[in-house]
Amino acid sequence: MLLTSIIGIIGAVDTGSHQFIEHIREITAPVAPHVYENAVLFTASSSHSRVGISFAHEGYARVHWFRPLRLPRDATEFINARGRVIRGADQTVDSGIMFHLEPIPADLNNLDYRMVIDGLWLADPVNPITVSGPFGFVESRVPLPPKPQHQIPPEPGTFRFLLRAPRGESISVGGSFNNWDPFMYQLRETEPGIYTLTLPLPPGTFQYVFFSRGEWIPDPANERRRFSQDGRMVSEASLP
Repeated sequence: MLLTSIIGIIGAVDTGSHQFIEHIREITAPVAPHVYENAVLFTASSSHSRVGISFAHEGYARVHWFRPLRLPRDATEFINARGRVIRGADQTVDSGIMFHLEPIPADLNNLDYRMVIDGLWLADPVNPITVSGPFGFVESRVPLPPKPQHQIPPEPGTFRFLLRAPRGESISVGGSFNNWDPFMYQLRETEPGIYTLTLPLPPGTFQYVFFSRGEWIPDPANERRRFSQDGRMVSEASLP
């Protein structure tokens, strides 16, 4: 069963994907913030009444409020002795954590922030990395991964596919250019967690997705999307 309250697109991360659901299900208590695809995942205990986060690069002008993570309950918990579903029963249970997923800004090496926990401004209690802010306040910091350097542009008539994913994965790409074959074109892990492949393609518009562990993955870094003929969300790109 899918987790509740997390389905959708946050930044460029598909929070309804199998990878994200499996990742966040493994978090049973608040953990230090960490990079997930093109975003940073922050967690906090749901024992707090309200938790928010504010970022230095936004001038601390905005508070992003954490969302509760609720897990599906065992179906037997809301079925009575006669085998009938108890109407109105809450089919989810508190996981113990709240979370916020923040897209990684393009021009930063560090993500500095403070948290608002039950009305108090604090450094992140589960992040050991702190710095002194410009006004003397203690701020938390998440060092961001270096941006991949691709100084040599693709040759004319080619398209470079790139995907951020956990290390050691098997990633392939398919699309309208190869009848959506998930095995024909395999990406190579050119940097830790960076998978790339350059293909010669004819001019014009084409659709594509990445494949990993049997799942279709639209390109998180490409905002151009459309539905395929069978109703799946795919990415779209063009070559001049």
